[in-house]
Amino acid sequence: MKAWATVLAAMTLVLTGAGTTSAVAAAPQAEACQAGWGSITKAAPGSLAMTGSLTDVRTGEHACYDRMVLDIPGMTTADPAGYWVQYVPSFSHPPSQTGIPVAGGAIIEIEFTAPVDDSRYHVRLADPLPGLDFRGYRTFRDAKFGGHYDGGTHIGLGVRAKLPFRVTVLPDRLVVDVAHTW
Repeated sequence: MKAWATVLAAMTLVLTGAGTTSAVAAAPQAEACQAGWGSITKAAPGSLAMTGSLTDVRTGEHACYDRMVLDIPGMTTADPAGYWVQYVPSFSHPPSQTGIPVAGGAIIEIEFTAPVDDSRYHVRLADPLPGLDFRGYRTFRDAKFGGHYDGGTHIGLGVRAKLPFRVTVLPDRLVVDVAHTW
């Protein structure tokens, strides 16, 4: 079967006049897993003028990492919410220090300077984040709401183990990726 595919590809190159360089460049390449993200705190100051609010939290699985997307309409890369993302020994509601259990071998605290839009995203203190189901994920285990206090919204993300992660600011969203392995 491979022989026929090779003949067909060669005939296509001859008929279109394309060189072999184009055929090689067009071949799909497997994406290699990124290295070097690390597990230290990632933080960036935000703009005080940023007016966006959290409207949803979504997750997805990728070949090399699990992804959490925080939808914050109105946020831009030039005017992002401030964020602090770090591993913590336990997760709690900031003003009361009341512990909030988060399942997993390690906990990442995600704090960002955007409030929750209660009219679009309904979540209560210490509750699991609505609409998320981590069955089948390689890294994510749990996610709990830690409240909004002193300008920061807090989320506890339970992961399988202390693994490398990265934070990316995109228009209208803050993205946290946690690798499946070191």
